[in-house]
Amino acid sequence: MNFQIISDGACDLLPEYTTEHNITIVPFYVTFDGEHYTKEGEGIDHDAFYLKMINEHAVPKSSLPSVQDYLDKFQPFVDEGMPIICITITTKFSGSYNSACTAKNLILESNPDAKIAVIDSTLNTASEGLFVNEAVKLRDKGISFEDAVNELENIKSTGRIYFTVGSLEYLVKNGRIGKLAVLAGDKLGIRPIIIMKDGDISLGGISRSRKKSLQSVLNSISSYFKDPAINIADYNFSVACGYGIEEAKEFQAEFEELLGVKCDPAVKIRIGTTIGCHTGPYALGVGLIKKSSL
Repeated sequence: MNFQIISDGACDLLPEYTTEHNITIVPFYVTFDGEHYTKEGEGIDHDAFYLKMINEHAVPKSSLPSVQDYLDKFQPFVDEGMPIICITITTKFSGSYNSACTAKNLILESNPDAKIAVIDSTLNTASEGLFVNEAVKLRDKGISFEDAVNELENIKSTGRIYFTVGSLEYLVKNGRIGKLAVLAGDKLGIRPIIIMKDGDISLGGISRSRKKSLQSVLNSISSYFKDPAINIADYNFSVACGYGIEEAKEFQAEFEELLGVKCDPAVKIRIGTTIGCHTGPYALGVGLIKKSSL
């Protein structure tokens, strides 16, 4: 193996994928009471987490991985002389990248020849997961550490997510969107279409029902690929959801039929507890990224 891939937990890749492809995950922490934090994936599973939000109206919080968390993951590979590519969530959402960079610098003090690249993916959840998948393909093709880092830096700006949520409540409570937007949305029964690109989120439109908001997500993606400079065949896609798995399956079928594409069945992503803190239980949408040309 030419390099080890490490990602923070915001990539939302399921354990069956990360185990099969030898990806090391550095988890975030989540809490419901503000005092007792558990590592994502260790204290509560997806369904139990979302049901607690639905049934108890709980508002969880997340906390970033510490410098020590990254040191603990980096050091064994450094000791083996294995180069590391570490991928993190956009810096506009979290300090995970900073924790990883600090850990890297601490290791370089005593291991100056260690090869560690920390990449701010500018992405999140499904798009970050697809980005990690591109790193896997580069590694498995035997692409060198240096060339893989350069290629990943080149393609990360092509990543996007188009999604909707059940309510703006969690986005505003966790500081992701303005209070005026959530007040208007709740009063009018508005369901937002949210676009994430270039490391941040923006409002892509509004609808009055879940069905219409999901259709608007599809329309937004379709419009994006009407640009003659963008070839849809050059992209990979993944549909990701929080709680509603059956709804997501139906939505994926509609998406694939409308766009004439297929989501990669090998890339297994579900919106995890860290991202779910901000999007709530009913987030559903599509991540996409341009495939590596190497």
